[in-house]
Amino acid sequence: MTINIHYPVRYQFAEADGVRVFYREAGDPSLPVLLLVHGFASSSHQFRELIPLLADKFHLIAPDLPGFGFTEVPDERDYPYSFDSLGQTLTAFVDALDLKRYALYVFDYGAPAGLRLALNYPERVSGLISQNGNAYLEGLGDAWAPVRAYWDDPSQENRQVVNDAVLNMEGIRWQYLHGVQDPQMVAPETWHLDTLLMERPGNRAIQLDLFLDYANNLTRYPDFQAFFRARQLPTLVIWGKHDPFFIPPGAKAWQRDNPHAVVELLDTGHFALETHVGYIAKRIREVIGEAVQ
Repeated sequence: MTINIHYPVRYQFAEADGVRVFYREAGDPSLPVLLLVHGFASSSHQFRELIPLLADKFHLIAPDLPGFGFTEVPDERDYPYSFDSLGQTLTAFVDALDLKRYALYVFDYGAPAGLRLALNYPERVSGLISQNGNAYLEGLGDAWAPVRAYWDDPSQENRQVVNDAVLNMEGIRWQYLHGVQDPQMVAPETWHLDTLLMERPGNRAIQLDLFLDYANNLTRYPDFQAFFRARQLPTLVIWGKHDPFFIPPGAKAWQRDNPHAVVELLDTGHFALETHVGYIAKRIREVIGEAVQ
C-alpha cells in the first residue's frame, strides 16, 4: 500500500532590511535547507509545485524579492531597486531566519541576487542549482536586444520600448509559452498573477529600474565565476534550452569553472518548472540531495 504524506506549506513574513519579506516554507527544519530564489516576472509562486515534491528531503524556503510577489516595501524605506539591494535584502533575510547552511536554487533574476548572497556568505552555501540562472556573458540571448539598447542609452524612448515589450500581459505570457512544446501544460494563472502584481502603483518604474541595473550584473560575473572555482560545490545546471533570454552556451559555461557541475538541457522554455517540475525535482534529489546531507 502506498501512503501519500502531505507536507504543508506555510505562508508568512519576516522583517529584514526594513522590508516585510513574504516567503513560503515547508519541510522539517532539521533537514538540509534549500533556498529558492525566483526570477522576473514571477515570485515564490513559481515554486508552488516543486516545494511539495522536495519537502520530505529538504527544509524549503522561498522568499519574494522586493518588487515582486507579496513582499512589502514601506514607502519610508526609500528602497533603491538594484541587484545590489536585492542581494543585501536576501542577506538580511537569511540572517533574520538564522539560516547558517543552505543550498541555493537560482533562476533568472534570482541568479545575480542569490549569487550576491553567496559572495557575502560563501561558507554557508552547500550546493547550487541554476535553472536558467545566468552567470556568463555567452548566456545572454538575442531577446536582450531592446534592454541592451536601454543600457547603452537610458533615454525615455528606450525605457518606453522595454516597457511596451515586456511589462504587460502579452509580454509576460510570451515568456511563459515561448519554446514550450505543449502550452496546455502551463497554468494561465502564472502570467495573470504576474501581470496583476506588476500593475501595482509604482511597480512598472521599479521593474524598468531593475532592467537598467541588470547591466551591472555583467560586471559581477567574474566574481561569481571565481566563487564557483574556489568552492567546487555540488552543482546542477538545468535549463530550458529554448529560453530566448538565457541560452544554452550560458549553461554549458558553468563547467568551465566547475568541471564537476552537472549540466542538462530540457526541451522547454524559460519557465522550465511549468513543464518539467517532476524531472527537475528528481534531478535535485539525485545531484544535490545526497551531497548536502
